[in-house]
Amino acid sequence: MATRTLGVILYQDFELLDVFGPAEMFGSVGPELQILMLAERAGPVRSAQGPEVLAAAGFDSCPELDLILLPGGVGTLRELQNQKLLDFLRKRSASAEITTSVCSGSAILAKAGVLDGRRATSNKQFFALASGQSAAVEWITEARWVRDGNFVTSSGVSAGMDMALAVIEDLYGNERAEAIANLTEYEWQRDPTRDPFARFLNAAMPNETP
Repeated sequence: MATRTLGVILYQDFELLDVFGPAEMFGSVGPELQILMLAERAGPVRSAQGPEVLAAAGFDSCPELDLILLPGGVGTLRELQNQKLLDFLRKRSASAEITTSVCSGSAILAKAGVLDGRRATSNKQFFALASGQSAAVEWITEARWVRDGNFVTSSGVSAGMDMALAVIEDLYGNERAEAIANLTEYEWQRDPTRDPFARFLNAAMPNETP
């Protein structure tokens, strides 16, 4: 089986679990799937929670990517204005097998225009942030994750793990995904339409950020 490369995009003030929840699942696939941490520039990138993560590659030196993971976090607002990131997403998502996002990461994908004409979801408490980036996206207010073609967007933070397992199931089979869920002692929510947090739609205070 050919080896795939998953590129995890880091930016200042990204959400830790958005990255490491899915990375735990994807990283448990085995040698068939390699994970590359990348950012606009190679080097340490500070998370919203404080710890820094080392980006091994920058946009200019990034190899071909089969899969892309874009997290959310309080840095989303800044990145919505980052043309280098938006251009990178437009170019790389066009050639990637699957592009995924967690939480407010879908707001950045929407701003890049790559979700136009597709169904997508986002963090429920900050849903207006994502839906406000493009009226050409069919925003699903009640979904744990949504797959439309080669794009998979997930709801807030922990939903990224459910989404990751669903992608693993699609690419490597149900047995592999189930084994990873059991290995991590994770209770996998398999139904993408079951969203217990939809009741908090846009519940965050106006002065709060994702």
